Amino acid sequence: MLLPIFFVLQFVDFLTTLVGLSIGASEANPVVRYFLASGAGPVLSVASSKVIAVVLGAICLYIQRPHVIRWINYWYAALAAWNVVVIARLVLHV
Repeated sequence: MLLPIFFVLQFVDFLTTLVGLSIGASEANPVVRYFLASGAGPVLSVASSKVIAVVLGAICLYIQRPHVIRWINYWYAALAAWNVVVIARLVLHV
């Protein structure tokens, strides 16, 4: 059950990050900021970070550390929730 949750959370983070960027939120992830600064555009920049996340998740499974995926899932759940809060604040002008 860890992997389906991992992939769903990656997708939710991808979407909420793109929505946030499109309405004026700033990006905290240094990898995404680097790609954005290089002119890659928001979709490619965020997608690149998702590729990195999936590769790191695969490495965790390869070295038989599935418990790390569980912690990563907690992190991305919190991150997605934070993205929703940022989006709501920007939309509601709070």
